[in-house]
Amino acid sequence: MTSEQSEQKIETDQEIISRSVSPFMAAVKCVCPVCGKGKLFTGGLLVPGKQCDHCGEDFTKIDSGDGPAIFVMFILGFVLTILALILHLLFEPPLWVHTIIWTLGTVAGTIYLVRAMKALMIALQFKYKAEEAKLEDKQTND
Repeated sequence: MTSEQSEQKIETDQEIISRSVSPFMAAVKCVCPVCGKGKLFTGGLLVPGKQCDHCGEDFTKIDSGDGPAIFVMFILGFVLTILALILHLLFEPPLWVHTIIWTLGTVAGTIYLVRAMKALMIALQFKYKAEEAKLEDKQTND
């Protein structure tokens, strides 16, 4: 072993995680949470690919569950309610104007935010190595 090799530090999992892409930037860009370059979603609006097309990271075990939908409901509901109240207090538009504006705002906001929140949940799973809990079989010695 050369002195150069001995001076090189072996990267631990924590060091690799600390230098990885920011989960928030990966979510905004919807890119691979490991390399930050490959696409996270392929094909459909919310369908993650099988693996990163840049670094080859496996995406088959990721699962964001219902978390993104819950966050989007609370965030978008709060923001749109405040905006609707402000619009009504300033201009007092008829009900049909509210219906058109807030229906379009809800649909557009949901499409963008669900995708970004799902990417954020996936990126946080990778950063903190979250995985499904497993029950260990405890064998008793009789």
